[in-house]
Amino acid sequence: MPYVPTITTMIRLDHSHAVSAFHRYGSETAWWRKRAIVTSVCRALEIHAQLEEEFFYPALARIAPTDEILKKSQSEHDQLREIIAKLRGMGPENAAYDSLFMELMRDTLHHVADEETKLLPLAERALGPELRTLGAQMMRRRMQLLGEHPVEMAVNTAGTFPVATAVVATVLACGVARLVRGNRHARAA
Repeated sequence: MPYVPTITTMIRLDHSHAVSAFHRYGSETAWWRKRAIVTSVCRALEIHAQLEEEFFYPALARIAPTDEILKKSQSEHDQLREIIAKLRGMGPENAAYDSLFMELMRDTLHHVADEETKLLPLAERALGPELRTLGAQMMRRRMQLLGEHPVEMAVNTAGTFPVATAVVATVLACGVARLVRGNRHARAA
């Protein structure tokens, strides 16, 4: 059976990805890269929020229906969506773009801190083996959601993480070249 990460591991990985992307943004960043970073982060946050709302929050609500952090999480997601909509309605040439993205960053980091210090440990204590089942469900749904925007995701990931993208492309190209050489040798034999 293939390894399936727990839902809490997947959430932490999403948080790490967002924080890493945030660190690539600066006021002096080229406009095209700002747009790639913002678009990538916004789509990732939307998918992350949807996945939490579909899988993680309902599981937590069963075990801790009165938890205050859990109660405010949905409204925080809604607030992030409002900022994302504003960012999508403007471009890097707008004077408010940088400050609005910084607001998204601050709000996201505050939300992440609550989840990492309160909700994820609560889930790990209370949900046990269900964490892997939820992780598998979340992974399947993530693939569906990512599949709705493949070109956007690829282009903006390349603009956000150009070195990593180049490394992955090189590794893939080397693998393809090796396969082609292997097939030629197999046919010649």
